[in-house]
Amino acid sequence: MNNQRNLIVAVVLSLALVFGFDFVMSQFYPQQPPTAPAVTAQAEKPAERAKALHTRDGGLTDPAEQAEEARDVQTALAEPGRVRIDAPEVAGSINPVGARVDDIVLKTHRQTVEKDSGPERLFSPSGTPAQQFAQFGWVGEGVALPDARTVWHVEGGPLAPGNPVTLTWDNGQGQLFTLRFAIDQYYMLSVEQTVANTGAGSIVLRPYAFLNRTSRTASQDTWSVHSGPIGHFAGSVDFSIDYDDIDKSRTIMPQGPIGWIGYTDIYWLSALIPQEGARSEGDFRALGGDDYRADLIYDPVTVGSGKQVTRTTRLFAGAKESEVLDHYEDAGVANFGLAIDWGWFRWFMYPIFWLLKELYQLTGNFGVAIILLTVVVRGLMFPIAHKQFASMAQMRAVQPKMKALQERYKDDRVRLQQEMGKLYKDEGVNPLAGCLPIFLQIPIFFALYKTLLVAIEMRHKPFILWIKDLSVPDPLHILNLFGLLPFTPPSFLGIGVLALLLGITMWLQFRLNPAQMDPVQQQMFMIMPWVMMFVMAPFAAGLLIYWITSNVLTLAQQQYLYSRHPQLKAQAEKDRAEKAKTKAKG
Repeated sequence: MNNQRNLIVAVVLSLALVFGFDFVMSQFYPQQPPTAPAVTAQAEKPAERAKALHTRDGGLTDPAEQAEEARDVQTALAEPGRVRIDAPEVAGSINPVGARVDDIVLKTHRQTVEKDSGPERLFSPSGTPAQQFAQFGWVGEGVALPDARTVWHVEGGPLAPGNPVTLTWDNGQGQLFTLRFAIDQYYMLSVEQTVANTGAGSIVLRPYAFLNRTSRTASQDTWSVHSGPIGHFAGSVDFSIDYDDIDKSRTIMPQGPIGWIGYTDIYWLSALIPQEGARSEGDFRALGGDDYRADLIYDPVTVGSGKQVTRTTRLFAGAKESEVLDHYEDAGVANFGLAIDWGWFRWFMYPIFWLLKELYQLTGNFGVAIILLTVVVRGLMFPIAHKQFASMAQMRAVQPKMKALQERYKDDRVRLQQEMGKLYKDEGVNPLAGCLPIFLQIPIFFALYKTLLVAIEMRHKPFILWIKDLSVPDPLHILNLFGLLPFTPPSFLGIGVLALLLGITMWLQFRLNPAQMDPVQQQMFMIMPWVMMFVMAPFAAGLLIYWITSNVLTLAQQQYLYSRHPQLKAQAEKDRAEKAKTKAKG
């Protein structure tokens, strides 16, 4: 009766895990709704926008907003005088009105997995639904200053590596303001802000730069990956501030020296980097609605008559590619590589990520690289698995003595534990040896999970056949006949081919293990593969490929080790035969 009760409790808990996990995942990772037909050009802008649905990649999800964004961007970019940006990784333009960097697309990153989806847009002009832009200027009193309506004079173009662009504006009072833009081969713009004073007296100004963006395009901010305000303050990268915090405080001023400040999504980053050695401060501001700003402002500078002062601010606007961020970190941008939210265990994740990239360079396919990574991991753990099987053989050998102790001390649990410990010691048995391979795989599994989640190098990387993106769940669902039926199952029922293979290989793996002494524990082992099939179905396809490969290698490994421990294989077959006989009698 107790065994039946325990089994019922176990099944209920398993179901609670499946459905509860789905609920939690749906809160952290809501699915993007299917794209609806585009609205017509005559559609009016909504007076009040509905709450944004944030997805893993970020960006607008409302079809009406997407259409509005496309129209507004096209209109804004058609205005004359824009300074074209044409760098290896970046294209776009600078608006000479206000000297705003408000048009940036990333040439080597697509919007979706479809090859004709177009480049990822990072910056959009002010007033568009997906607005994000940078502006540079000065604040001060007693002098006419350029602002958002100032029309700058342009010299040069297009902006490209080795081909800078200069914007100038004369206030007619003896001060000439200059912005000299340069760009490198990746995603970094350098902006020299110079004010030359030919007036009679000195002036005092504060150079500034700011980033303005809407949170409607933000990617999901979850317990495992940060999305929102970010910066390097007082010697460390701060992931603790989110958009809600800014809404509550209206202004948040981080403490300590600023290394860089800006906004991050899972894959994208826009950040301002102050001139080294120049004192500055920064803050995050809520502008109302869904709009926010990150400010960088230098200490006041005095520009005497006949003098000029320059401050150089760098703007990173691009993809969080680990090698590129490390390149800038090596060049002096403190902890820039940590803009990728690797988490606390990055010291362990780096070797896994490095090996994965090396295997990808060797094979040209990240799916194959994940399989080879699994082979390497299982190979390194083989000696431990061998000891595990030896320990299982020893455990089987002492089972008769164990049963005798359980019968003798069934009413005295304390004495039973003491005698069992003594038996293990005398026989040289370690009952925890069988758990060691599982515990050792946990950090590797987590490292791969986090890599698939945050590394843009994994984004839109295909495997074979229908797996076109290893960083997202298996797109084929069995319940809708792989898309033939016109409905999408809820995530906890969205069992794909990979999830099914995971369940089958895990079930076969447990089948090869010797039967457990406790019948409830044995039945739990038989249920667990199918529970894990439901739990793992919403995870990235690459993660399931790793687990399936690991299960297949474990099956082969078990067959080999059974050949080295025939007594263990014989006992497993005997247990299965006795179980089948008992079931037939029942």
